[in-house]
Amino acid sequence: MNAVTGLINSILLPLAAAAPEQWKEASGGSFWFPPQGSSFARGIDSLFYFILIVSAIFFVIIIAVTLACLAKYTRKPGVRADVTFTHSNFLELAWTIIPSLLLIPMFWYGFTGFLEVHSPPKDCYEISVTAKKWSWEFSYPNGAVNPELHVPIGVPVKLTLESQDVLHSLFIPAFRIKRDAVPGRYTTIWFQATRMPRPGEYFQIYCAEYCGTSHSEMLAKCFVHEKSDFDKWVTDAADIDKLKPTLTPVQKGEYLFGAKGCTQCHSVNPAKPNPLAPNLKGIWGKQEQLADGSSVTVEDNYIKESLLEPMAKVVKGYQPIMPTQKGKITEKEIGYIRDYIKSLGE
Repeated sequence: MNAVTGLINSILLPLAAAAPEQWKEASGGSFWFPPQGSSFARGIDSLFYFILIVSAIFFVIIIAVTLACLAKYTRKPGVRADVTFTHSNFLELAWTIIPSLLLIPMFWYGFTGFLEVHSPPKDCYEISVTAKKWSWEFSYPNGAVNPELHVPIGVPVKLTLESQDVLHSLFIPAFRIKRDAVPGRYTTIWFQATRMPRPGEYFQIYCAEYCGTSHSEMLAKCFVHEKSDFDKWVTDAADIDKLKPTLTPVQKGEYLFGAKGCTQCHSVNPAKPNPLAPNLKGIWGKQEQLADGSSVTVEDNYIKESLLEPMAKVVKGYQPIMPTQKGKITEKEIGYIRDYIKSLGE
């Protein structure tokens, strides 16, 4: 089996390199794909080129033969067509055997690639991914939570995905990976980053499954670090005071408000209300009417309860779609977010 794979690799892998130079980027991208960023990318691109070239050759042959037959055998005025053609065993065998021989490497390379993508190594660095309308949340083993994905270069990374509401799909084109986040179950995908974006750039993350009105805005960034830089980042990311040491408590709350995905639904600008959740500008200290007919005053305990148990008190006129932050937020972070909301005025 390894010998067969090696033979197929020797045929397919050079195809990506054979593309015209103007199609490529120095980073390894091509005319068809973004720059290659993972260990999967080269093989997937090569298989694509193989199928593309085979399809193009057969397209040209079929069209050429069709046009030739049209030109030669078109019925002409005054000429009686009295020649009857029968089948050709040679042609039937040719157009059966040749495509079959070409389909074998397509299937084998696609099948082994599929197994590789869905068989993570045992020593993967594991990151939990939570999808929700309409943001991504990445949780690291040390407790760090961030709306952007940070990974070390050259280290296998396993993503475990879950959805808190509807079907989503994590898609990182540079890594050539896409995996659904399904409500009520966990799904996994893995990759190994092989290159870092240029300074100041990042790999784009999309949601590839329509999930509602703000689907197109469900974006995130993927940053690839050297291993030592990643270790420092993930350590600092677990502590807001280390991550943003110069910020005031209110500014830390504003940062967390965005990092936890609150801005996806809650607006703080009265001129731009969001129909999904209450506007928080000037809400502190006010009475809010709830869906069950009762009312509540917006203060410390209500803010904390809303973050940890968002379904306990749902504001009238809004759907119960707010995800819980239980287990994902510390008391200190709740305090910072409370300070930020309070700073928005009464």
